Amino acid sequence: MQVLHVCSELFPLLKTGGLADVAGALPAAQIAEGADVRVLIPAFPDVKKGLGETQVIGTLATFAGHVTLSLGYFDGVGIYLIDVPGLYDRPGSPYHDQSSFAYPDNHLRFALLSWMACELALNFDPHWKPDIVHSHDWHAGLCSAYIRARNAPVRTVFTVHNLAFQGLFGAHHLDELYIPREFFQMHGLEFYGQISFLKAGLFYSDHVTTVSPTYAKEITRPEFGYGMESLLLEREMQGRLTGILNGVDEAIWQPRDDVLLSARYDADDLRSKAVNKAYLQRAMGLDVDDSRLVFAVVSRLTSQKGLDLVLEALPDLLERGGQLALLGAGDAVLQQAFLAAAADNPGQVGVQLGYHEAFSHRIIGGADVIMVPSRFEPCGLTQLYGLKYGTLPLVRRTGGLADTVVDCALENLADGTASGFVFEEATGKSLGNAIRRAFVLWSRPKHWRHVQQHAMGIDFGWKVAAQEYLTLYNRLMS
Repeated sequence: MQVLHVCSELFPLLKTGGLADVAGALPAAQIAEGADVRVLIPAFPDVKKGLGETQVIGTLATFAGHVTLSLGYFDGVGIYLIDVPGLYDRPGSPYHDQSSFAYPDNHLRFALLSWMACELALNFDPHWKPDIVHSHDWHAGLCSAYIRARNAPVRTVFTVHNLAFQGLFGAHHLDELYIPREFFQMHGLEFYGQISFLKAGLFYSDHVTTVSPTYAKEITRPEFGYGMESLLLEREMQGRLTGILNGVDEAIWQPRDDVLLSARYDADDLRSKAVNKAYLQRAMGLDVDDSRLVFAVVSRLTSQKGLDLVLEALPDLLERGGQLALLGAGDAVLQQAFLAAAADNPGQVGVQLGYHEAFSHRIIGGADVIMVPSRFEPCGLTQLYGLKYGTLPLVRRTGGLADTVVDCALENLADGTASGFVFEEATGKSLGNAIRRAFVLWSRPKHWRHVQQHAMGIDFGWKVAAQEYLTLYNRLMS
């Protein structure tokens, strides 16, 4: 089976969020299960630099300019690069400039990504042709529409990593993007008078997946559906919507092998975790004291991620003797609020703005609790990394967080299934109650250690997800 993944970022070559982690790990896991898998991605500067030597497959005149398609390999995975320097060779992120303004030609940049996926489905590479085109998020949402319009003989899967980002563009771009006029309707890719790249993926794909079972159910409801809930409910009733939980790339996230840690450890010997804790406390300007309960946040600073709730619950956390280490960037108001909390509470609150992959390992390895209090969370990877590192997750019961963390309630502690702390309502009070439960468990070191060891032993590797996707592909092809 030949599978083409279509995406806009790919760890470790280019990362802005969890999508890159998935795109970087899933193809290799599927190859390990016997599939022939390649990835299609724009030739962003970091991707070109990281990939190195490539071979030109061909050139093509398109609605977005003259394209060169090249093939290179990274860690055994074939990577197709769409090289149009005028579109992709820019500073800033893949999506916006250095001032965080979305590029005005994003409709062209990402429609071309989907167009080239369709070209590969139509045998543009004479030596390799996909049976399945698996596209990810709105950036690749037009894949299935182009494949339908051009009758390419492949099956299509579209994965929603975050329904909140929809890729909306003006209807006047229809002809420019070679989208058939008849596709611009309610039963198509039209969304309140605009072109929705996301809706194109949802409507025209043979199957839609999300990155956790709970999120697949949530997005069929108005409070999570962002206007797409009726279409998604229809897909669910047709058996064309599935939630497949993301995994953890154990080649990168494994405390016994992690060279980014100050000291490595495993579930059988957790003593070295204290070395990482002391490093973290020093690095973040916290009082170095192993008896203090260290809470950590590694996140985009947004309302979606529930970081305002952390601010609300912070006074009680600090009053109980806890510490907070935060790594992240985002909303300016939240950034300033956390910086002010650090200034007002020296030795108890440490804040580092921005995102640094290496330091995120040191935070998760050194903290005692990793907080993910999201208002919604399609899957979440941070809590999975916390579990793997014996850093107990404190999460809200939503999306993938609900699927992966079991609360330290008495009955769960008794039967050995507890792995973290879960709260229900998106309020500071509900979060505060979970924080208090964390302090109670912390006061019982033997119980805390048992929960750590159980959490570290849960299998969230990519093998299970890879097999589930391959089973889905086989069903579509039959």
